[in-house]
Amino acid sequence: MAKTTRAEIALLGTSADPPTVGHQALLEALLTQFDRVATWASDNPMKRHDAELEQRCDLLKTLVEFIANPRLQLVQDLSSPFAVNTLERAIERWPDHCLCFVVGSDLAQQIPAWKESKRLMQQCNLGIVPREGWPLEPCTLETLRQLGASARVLPLGIPAAASSQVKQKQKRQQVPECLWPLLLKHNLYGFHAPNA
Repeated sequence: MAKTTRAEIALLGTSADPPTVGHQALLEALLTQFDRVATWASDNPMKRHDAELEQRCDLLKTLVEFIANPRLQLVQDLSSPFAVNTLERAIERWPDHCLCFVVGSDLAQQIPAWKESKRLMQQCNLGIVPREGWPLEPCTLETLRQLGASARVLPLGIPAAASSQVKQKQKRQQVPECLWPLLLKHNLYGFHAPNA
């Protein structure tokens, strides 16, 4: 009897504070590598957020709707400050799927310090996306594998963009066009609608 392969879902949580052209490119690129992509906005316990979670979720939802691919969905109920909780929810939601937890190379070395990281690494695949300026050290990959991670580097070309750059340096070009109406409506990140 032929062995059937389980569909693989990429899980991408993000602070989305705000989503950038890098987030857009990443979501679109993940769709070329995975059967489905699930994303959500979350609070990162290691960061200070400039917008409320609900606002960041609205921004990410707008981006997902703009990409308009039926294999990409916003699944906000996966959101948790802790990846292990998110993964438990994902396993419950998709028990018959293979799950790949996706992180940028900037976060890879932090994973061993995450809550119950060993359990997390043993329950899913790990996909690491190279980010410009954040090289992935071989020792980081080895540490993750020692935790039990089935880790792979995803060969995706993502433009250099960072939410922090948008906020600190007002780099407007790093924000997807589809998000501007929301940013201006709520005066987020110091961007204001011009006076009528």
